[in-house]
Amino acid sequence: MTIASQSRLIGANIEHAGQHNQRVVLHAIRVAGPATRAEIAEVTGLTPATITNITNRLLDNGLLERAGQRRGTRGQPATRLIVNAGGAFAIGVNIDRDHLTMVAVDFEGRVRARISHEAAFPSPEDVQRFYRGHVDELLRCGGIAASALSGIGVALPDDLGRIDLPGRPRDYDRWSTYDVASLFAEPLSLPVIVENDAAAAAIGEMQFGLGQQYASFFYLLITFGLGGGVVVNSLYDRGADGRSGEIGFLTVEDREGRRRPLQEIVSLAGLTRALVEAGVEAHSIHALDMNDARITAVTGEWVASAAQALVQPLIAVSCLLNPGAVLIGGRLPVALIEQLGHATSALVQRDGGHVPVLAPICTAALAADSPAIGAALLAFGHLLLPADTPAQRRISDAA
Repeated sequence: MTIASQSRLIGANIEHAGQHNQRVVLHAIRVAGPATRAEIAEVTGLTPATITNITNRLLDNGLLERAGQRRGTRGQPATRLIVNAGGAFAIGVNIDRDHLTMVAVDFEGRVRARISHEAAFPSPEDVQRFYRGHVDELLRCGGIAASALSGIGVALPDDLGRIDLPGRPRDYDRWSTYDVASLFAEPLSLPVIVENDAAAAAIGEMQFGLGQQYASFFYLLITFGLGGGVVVNSLYDRGADGRSGEIGFLTVEDREGRRRPLQEIVSLAGLTRALVEAGVEAHSIHALDMNDARITAVTGEWVASAAQALVQPLIAVSCLLNPGAVLIGGRLPVALIEQLGHATSALVQRDGGHVPVLAPICTAALAADSPAIGAALLAFGHLLLPADTPAQRRISDAA
């Protein structure tokens, strides 16, 4: 067997190893900061000399800042370091079949400004008008200069235009071949990174949310449809064809015994359909009066149906992936996500007693804007995200 016929192997040169180590150091400080250089070296396994070189460079570039000194030990007090939130900024855009969101995010993952728009099946032209019409306002509200931006990240569902859904325009499949990045070419000349929405949400959670507590998790993203993301050992796992986590396409039995794709039930589309069938107009889920008995009856019934539909898929996730947690995020009100999490967890515990380990089910920290925040994070990728190569592992002390 020749090398060419074997699995693809990727080497890492000294430059790539150095970039990876810089990302590792930044992530360690983000999780554990304020931290001294000695503490960073202990956490990362890199040598003190490497840590000094990397942190000095990051201080010079304004990505770290000093946060006082740690006293009470022998010798010179050690300087504590933290991530400089104002060291870099990025724009994140989330495109969905019923909604557009744009956020401005700082280097700590905090949203400095947010603009959203409800729109049924927005076209590429609608997205371009939304971006061009509001980007200046976004930066002004966030107090961010355009020159301080690292780039633009865009998150949207795979197969955005292909899946046949009620109300879908006849020409909506244009999205399948459209150059999405070109929609953001003006007025700012910035790099544009396009990503699947569930992947962006999971990556954002990995860096800025509960990923700091769980190194491995499965992310369940509830939007107009249903997506999933797989994070293993603090690295996003795309799968062989870049389609890992596609839980929404699994078929399940609904409460009437019919087999349906999971995302027809567990999604904003599924909840909206339930509200409409009950005679409730739902222009926006977040605008619903949750104190209205009729609305709470419908949402309660939907939570029960969605939880039942999720049981077997999430038991399978625990068996196949053994994640530290299943995190639920998306554009549902947080109270509904929490209700769904509690109801699903109870059913999974009831029906999954034969499984060696069942992952706990939790509400994601970033919740509603996770795809947009994760998309913005992609613009920091050269600074934050370990590359998808063997350089993910510490292979040298390159600095």
